Amino acid sequence: MVELKGGPAAPLPQPIDRDSDRPVYAQLADILRLQISTGVFRPGDQLPSEAMLVQAYGVSPMTVRRAINLLADQDVVSTSQGRGTFVKAVQLGTAAFDLHDLQELFGNDEGTSVKLMEARFISADERTARKLQIDVGDFAIYVRHLLLIRGEPAFYHRGYLIYDPTRPIVESELEVTVLKGLFAGTGSPLIKRGELSMEATLLTEEEAAILHVPLPAPGLLLEHTFFDFEDKPVSWGWFVCHGRHLRLRTTVGLE
Repeated sequence: MVELKGGPAAPLPQPIDRDSDRPVYAQLADILRLQISTGVFRPGDQLPSEAMLVQAYGVSPMTVRRAINLLADQDVVSTSQGRGTFVKAVQLGTAAFDLHDLQELFGNDEGTSVKLMEARFISADERTARKLQIDVGDFAIYVRHLLLIRGEPAFYHRGYLIYDPTRPIVESELEVTVLKGLFAGTGSPLIKRGELSMEATLLTEEEAAILHVPLPAPGLLLEHTFFDFEDKPVSWGWFVCHGRHLRLRTTVGLE
């Protein structure tokens, strides 16, 4: 146990390993991060000064600065010229959610299956034309899918695809549209990017009947638009599911 005089007690859990392939500044950042995550330094606490860290760990001032900059880039600490370096409080506004649960769901070939309920040509109405950047009345392909988990209805999908007879890629676009191919990494190589948005909803009578849930039923709606490499939409649609099938989780602060 080593204490850095003139500041909070800072135990040295492990010395700098000079033979390690990991840069010394990264090792020092790891040590300080561990001390923060175990409560040696708490939000609002000031870290030991540069001179103290140089003396305690036998490193150069440049190494200390690089370690502190790394922690600052990771939003762990903040620096104030003339005052020092301080541990940042947990900020809920920095929380980021991902779709790993969906990836695991759709990537499990044994547990999930996709049923094509309908596929037909339609004349685009005003909303569909706007989303696909086509003219009202142009042909588009309308599809409906049901995604089942262990044989039980879970996600109801409706989507619209660009109809272009000169581009025979409907099958690959369909695979991307149902997200299974996208999450599995087997989607169309002609898809450049996608835009996803999520919002709370109440299931309609049709949706509740297809998903086998009683009304009233809270749900989640996941809207998607996929674009080609000319940044033109190739498909637009949305999934709905009962709220129990999709839960967003994340971690804020240091583990």
